[in-house]
Amino acid sequence: MAFKLISNPPNPWQAASVEWLGEPPTAKLEVFEEHAKSVLSENDSPDLGFRWSVNPYRGCFHACAYCYARPSHQYWDFGAGTDFERKLIVKVNAPEVLEAGFRKKSWQGETVVFSGNTDCYQPLEAVYALTRRCLDVCRAFRNPVSPITKSAHVRRDTELLAELVRVARADVFLSIAFSDDATARALEPGAPVPSARFAAMKALHEAGVPVGVSCAPVIPGVNDSQVAEVLERARACGARRAFMNLLRLPAEVKPVFLERLQAALPGRYKKVTNAILEMREGALNRSAFHERMRGQGERWNAIERLFQVTCRRLGINAMHERDFGAASRSLHAHAGESTFRRPGETMNLFE
Repeated sequence: MAFKLISNPPNPWQAASVEWLGEPPTAKLEVFEEHAKSVLSENDSPDLGFRWSVNPYRGCFHACAYCYARPSHQYWDFGAGTDFERKLIVKVNAPEVLEAGFRKKSWQGETVVFSGNTDCYQPLEAVYALTRRCLDVCRAFRNPVSPITKSAHVRRDTELLAELVRVARADVFLSIAFSDDATARALEPGAPVPSARFAAMKALHEAGVPVGVSCAPVIPGVNDSQVAEVLERARACGARRAFMNLLRLPAEVKPVFLERLQAALPGRYKKVTNAILEMREGALNRSAFHERMRGQGERWNAIERLFQVTCRRLGINAMHERDFGAASRSLHAHAGESTFRRPGETMNLFE
């Protein structure tokens, strides 16, 4: 099978594209500051367990080969490959815009997920602290939150998240697709290794923050055999919730992933692509709702059974009040009356 080097796939919205002759130059980091008009994004997909999300950053330094968010970078006239990883957009006014959104009478205090698209704790957070400042806004308004990240940097906000658990509702999901650091580094070159993420999960749990694990994406032939170990290590670090989904390869994600899989794990390339075709009924991707997050066939069914049996054995997803606490009753949507209060708002004396 012949390969064409596509480190940065052509943007389909551009009238023309160019290709490098030979090896492309190393991509340098460029940061673009944006003054956003809004930061609360509404989701209407039936495949996702949340309605509202906040994404302080566009693009992601973690450079995960499989990231489903890559095509979104093309809306800003950037590419889905190295541009997505090194041309990063920072919403410098995100906390102020979030506060303005909370002050609108239409806001009902629903759970806000951080991020839903690109990671809210990528390295630039150490400089801009946008996620932390947004969480502080949520604390002031007692608005429930649910960050999901594959970065160990989340532990820097442990005290703030613990306070959110007390005054509102909060949980944190660590995205850990691989059980070993070497495999993770091959396909997630810019992200903290799994061992660091497990350590962050344990620190959050010990501080009283409910934690869960995202075993996603499942890449057959690479990490499907690691699902049970990820769940076991997560449970040992305090996780009481877990979910997983199959690798998605929409649009320009497909050439980026296949190129990098071939470069990083060449011996597994055919095994992986054949398994995906088997689970996607002869296609590398399915875009229809209810189909894009999971597979079909005996092999996928076996992976789902392994996940479910392991969760049952470990007591994950049991969701008893005494186990997980009132802080989090579902993945990204919290039950019960809203804790949301605008600062200065009169409270019901009987609450």
